[in-house]
Amino acid sequence: MRAPSAGRTAVRRWSLRHLCWLPVLILAGGALLDYHTSPHFSAEAFYTAAPMTAAALLSLRATILSGIAACVTDYLLLTHFGFIGDSGGRSELAAVATVSAFAVVVNRLMYYSDVRLQSARRIALAVQSAVLPRPPASVGSCRIAVRYEAAAKDAQIGGDLYGVQDTPYGVRCLVGDVRGKGMGAVKAVDVALGVFREAADDEPTLVGVAARLERGLRREADRRPGLERTEGFVTGALAEIPRSGDELRLVNRGHPAPLLLHGGRVRCVEPSEPSLPLGLAGLLGADEDRTDTVPFPPGSTLLLYTDGLTEARDRAGVFYDPVAGLTGREFPGPDALLDALLTDVSRHTGGRITDDMALLAVTRDVDGSP
Repeated sequence: MRAPSAGRTAVRRWSLRHLCWLPVLILAGGALLDYHTSPHFSAEAFYTAAPMTAAALLSLRATILSGIAACVTDYLLLTHFGFIGDSGGRSELAAVATVSAFAVVVNRLMYYSDVRLQSARRIALAVQSAVLPRPPASVGSCRIAVRYEAAAKDAQIGGDLYGVQDTPYGVRCLVGDVRGKGMGAVKAVDVALGVFREAADDEPTLVGVAARLERGLRREADRRPGLERTEGFVTGALAEIPRSGDELRLVNRGHPAPLLLHGGRVRCVEPSEPSLPLGLAGLLGADEDRTDTVPFPPGSTLLLYTDGLTEARDRAGVFYDPVAGLTGREFPGPDALLDALLTDVSRHTGGRITDDMALLAVTRDVDGSP
């Protein structure tokens, strides 16, 4: 998991500090307008808007103070113009007092709703952390970094996953994306990671690991009701970095192509042959997976990610392009790469993340040790 960046937190605090003055400005503007216009003009709309604005943006205390201030301001101006004694003046003051009281009720309802949502989000993040433990920072000559950026718009737990395993065959990595959200997706994530951890140690080839994942996910899907039995699948990219040599191996099952970064250059490693996502190959009788071997010299970084990265859009609907965003840039390590990448995505989207994003970067050190 990754906490919101310091920059976004500072902007949020700055906005809240300035929003607290909005009810004051509305009330002051209404009072000035009421005082300097015809006695028959009423600024009642301003006096009711001030406490309702405070109810939506501020605390209970601020809402109560805004309501009292609105009633006092309206009373003083009605007295000044001599309308406090007639039925119209009393009716206006009663309306302002009623809306102010209702604003307190609205503020409490919004507060308890926010408390429930925050609690649901904390539970979702706790479950996600339990299912996706952080891998070691280094294994052999490889440095490793992961990030999980949750959209969290409705406190639903996402289906993005990552795993790293130190095995007799080298460092093996998995990044995947389960179709759907909620507890069904978490169950599939748990199954996929459990199978991966066992198969990564046992299977001598990545193709064997992928086959074990296929069987495990099919067994899990067979227990689902209705359409979930046939429509559940997981896109995934498997990588293997041997302990010796300057190459790595990849198996891609319908997942976004990994990126290789070296010396400011970025290469998109498309699979030599397209493959169906995990969980679907058995249904359609697909051919056996193909392993692609690509150069991975010291100083190179492998970036695995889910489609939340490439489907991040700006206000005009333009998708983020990680190849263009990373070309010509060098990073001291995988953590710096992922931090810069998330900053770029946040800048591109204006801070609006609509899909979960799992990122995994592995850097092979130049001197052979972390």
